[in-house]
Amino acid sequence: MGPRFRGDDAVFCRDDRARFRERDVSSYGRVMKPPLRHGVVAAIVTLALDQASKLWLLYVFDIGHRGTVKITPFFDLVLAWNIGISFGWFQNDNAAAQIALMAVKALAVIALAIWMSRSHTVMATVALGLIIGGAIGNGIDRLAYGAVVDFALFHVQIGGNTFNWYVFNLADVAIVAGVMALLYDSFVGVPAAKVP
Repeated sequence: MGPRFRGDDAVFCRDDRARFRERDVSSYGRVMKPPLRHGVVAAIVTLALDQASKLWLLYVFDIGHRGTVKITPFFDLVLAWNIGISFGWFQNDNAAAQIALMAVKALAVIALAIWMSRSHTVMATVALGLIIGGAIGNGIDRLAYGAVVDFALFHVQIGGNTFNWYVFNLADVAIVAGVMALLYDSFVGVPAAKVP
């Protein structure tokens, strides 16, 4: 190999820079792959719809003063302040318990976000986005009001007895839908990335 001149070095450097630039672009494409974008959009839309519905019901519809509002023979709007987790499970108004619950939710959202970034299927990624958006929505309620705003109540009357479902909100619906989609994707769809 002959001696190298400044011009040769310049060409070599230009070629290397172009190659590194191409590698960086392809790496970025892998980081922001389309399924991840779908998951992020699902989380943002879920969070926006959840918070908008709660703000409208609290401050425009004024559900707190209306009491129970019958929408259909089997569905009512009713304000319920949930100090537990989704669907009113694990009720505890102790301050330490509330802080612990918020910490667990924050860790869960971080773990789900990592899982979502590694997911290879659109269904699993969107499902994780729904769960993340719902969890953040209920977390915002807890920070803002000290409890989660629940308002949807399904009930059925059988033989003179009324059976009520748990009072819930759109965040809860998104979380349940996300879990069901994850289960479907894991059993029927293309295997997603493993849980971190």
